[in-house]
Amino acid sequence: MAIRTPQIGRLLSAAVLLAGLCLQAAQAATPAHRPASGLAHKPASGLSAKKDGPRKDEPPITAPHAILIDAENGGVLFERDPDQLIFPASLAKLMTAEYVFHELKEGRLKLTDEFPVSENAWRKGGAPSRGSTMFAALNSRISVDDLLHGVIIHSANDGCIVLAEGMAGSEEEFARKMTQRAREIGLTKSTFANSNGLPDPGTHVTTRELGMLARYIVTNYPEYYPIYGQRDFTWNKIKQPNRNPLLGMEIGADGMKTGFTKEAGYGLVGSAVQNGLRLIVVVNGLKTAKERGEEAKKLLEWGFKSFERRILFAEGQIIGSAKVYGGAESSVPLVAGREVRVMMPKSGGDRLIARIVYNGPVPAPVAQGTPVGVLKVWRNDNVILQMPLKAAEPVERGGLSKRALDAVSELMIGLFRAGAQRL
Repeated sequence: MAIRTPQIGRLLSAAVLLAGLCLQAAQAATPAHRPASGLAHKPASGLSAKKDGPRKDEPPITAPHAILIDAENGGVLFERDPDQLIFPASLAKLMTAEYVFHELKEGRLKLTDEFPVSENAWRKGGAPSRGSTMFAALNSRISVDDLLHGVIIHSANDGCIVLAEGMAGSEEEFARKMTQRAREIGLTKSTFANSNGLPDPGTHVTTRELGMLARYIVTNYPEYYPIYGQRDFTWNKIKQPNRNPLLGMEIGADGMKTGFTKEAGYGLVGSAVQNGLRLIVVVNGLKTAKERGEEAKKLLEWGFKSFERRILFAEGQIIGSAKVYGGAESSVPLVAGREVRVMMPKSGGDRLIARIVYNGPVPAPVAQGTPVGVLKVWRNDNVILQMPLKAAEPVERGGLSKRALDAVSELMIGLFRAGAQRL
């Protein structure tokens, strides 16, 4: 089902009510992406060749890897080579921080806990390393709270190693736990070999998953996220500024992280809010620190200028229905848990496609509020919304004759499918 933007609210609602919004079984979902042979596990240099100039209605940026995400529902507003494996440099510290936040939230760690600064952490990440450091003193003890500030604001390599050794016993074990945690939150490609993103062939990410990680932090850790917007931090009597250039650009930026190594180039993950709308930007593979700030700013400004929110369904509005097996009713109406909104270009002209995806038919009885499926909405080729749907009302178990009729119906459908496959 395709819908033109100017009439999106009225037409999409009508289409859903009349045509079931392109109902489709979950088994028919698009198969997982398979990387090209020989490229699946080889991260690209961040400094890859730049793409051709932007097409009409695209942002005027030249970053080889970029993505812009609506923080509310994860919809992609713009992307460029977002799924290529790349080296993250210090952007990997977002995953380090997420793992610490998670342990704090689960109660297995406290902000007041203190960890010692080992000689390994001091040499590899402290003053002798001449890299990003919070100048942690050898054999001192530092609280988790201060370590987090050092990692987030100073991009402290020593702070990362101290956290890794204190929480997991070694950097290697901490990196294993980081990668495991990445899988738990939906990052299927990113892998981490250390806590700080220093060059290692075992550490690679994708631009898309960096954006997903940033959104996860913003959404799930509101108590810790403000650290990313803190302009400076003083530790060991040394005051250092936040390295994020977006914070001083007056565009509503309040996070998140910069990164650079020779292998990765210059990268930035940023987040900004204007008029209640939060966008997340990722750019990577740029040649200078100045360029990464400018490119990220351009992409954010383009997003705020070019898009606006549109309401597809009001809270509680019936979105469609799912087929029921063995029930007193043949289908169950579906609703979302809240108002359904998406980002659309102000210029109009984009095509929306929406489908309800579920494993069906749903066996009766069905209680009101039972999770049934997912509403997926595409804008052109990009998935801009995935929202869980639940039963709007209960469906009781049907009588014997109704269950028998449904059983025969499913048997015939199964036979038809098997015959079609043989053909």
